[in-house]
Amino acid sequence: MTEHKPLGEDPSGREAAVLERIEAFRRHRPRFRDDFVTLAHGAGGKATAALIDAVFLDAFAGLERPPLTDAALIALPHGETLAFTTDSFVVKPLRFPGGSIGHLAVHGTVNDLAVMGAQPHWLSAAFVIEEGFAIGELRKVVADMSEAAAVSGVTIVTGDTKVVGRGAADGLYVTTAGIGVIPPGRRLGADRVERGDRILISGTIADHGMAVMLARGDLALEADIRSDTAPVTELVEALLSAAPSTRWLRDPTRGGVGTVCNELAHDTSLAVVLDESALPVDPAVAGACDLLGIDPLYVANEGKLLAVVAAKEADAALEALRSHRLGVDAALIGDIRSEPQGIVVLRTSFGGTRIVDMLVGDPLPRIC
Repeated sequence: MTEHKPLGEDPSGREAAVLERIEAFRRHRPRFRDDFVTLAHGAGGKATAALIDAVFLDAFAGLERPPLTDAALIALPHGETLAFTTDSFVVKPLRFPGGSIGHLAVHGTVNDLAVMGAQPHWLSAAFVIEEGFAIGELRKVVADMSEAAAVSGVTIVTGDTKVVGRGAADGLYVTTAGIGVIPPGRRLGADRVERGDRILISGTIADHGMAVMLARGDLALEADIRSDTAPVTELVEALLSAAPSTRWLRDPTRGGVGTVCNELAHDTSLAVVLDESALPVDPAVAGACDLLGIDPLYVANEGKLLAVVAAKEADAALEALRSHRLGVDAALIGDIRSEPQGIVVLRTSFGGTRIVDMLVGDPLPRIC
């Protein structure tokens, strides 16, 4: 990877003042002044973080605010550790190139467990169905979930069904929860990330979000883009086998790689430095993003993992990912630096740098 001096490395003058103001802003809890929920609160950016912090964490966590990970870790009396997660899916259209809400409902929960280092085993599924929804379409969604569960190696063991009146739901909502078992001695977390670590992505970014947006048919664009929805469990196991010192994993879904990297920078108080020229983006996806004025860094994936690995294991990790059919486009996309603390920096293709901040507002339609 070509070396550039990123923003914040030996800063001086105006740049140092800018970085100081940014850091002072990030040290404070966001003030939550909203009186009503808006779509921005579901976009995965700053509004989402403020809502979670001010409403949910105030009620459920109090002053002790745990790291916000993809699943909770539960220690059992005899030494075993479980990972437990839950997620809701409200995608429209329900079926799109490469998958459906049924595939997402399984893959999304399985992947949240897998990136915690867990081996997923059991899922629950709850359905909120609008009156008038076609039984034939419901059967297809359930069949997709059954197929996805079989491929993912999990069993759907319990569930719930609710029917609401016409207009009270957008056809069908699905909520899944999952439990996985973490093997003894395996631990991943932002607290393990160190200066000099390398950042990997298991494949092209923004595929799912762009596939869903184009499938809606209201953007007047046609492109051969398919969702990447898939379980990443085998990718995780291959990675951890080749790079046992792997520090941290996430699946960059809502808010994309940019949002997840900001969460990593915040949790570690380190700098996440990305290389724009190394980011793998399918040409069709890149073209659609350019036409729509959308940064692919903020667009969701549903079958990729983002990893921080020790520098000495980076090559082995990359080779392991590329040896799997879901990881052939894996790439090293950046590294961890000590400065500027808590900030994501992108080294641009033109040799400069820019800050990659959290999403503001609701720039994208809901896609998961």
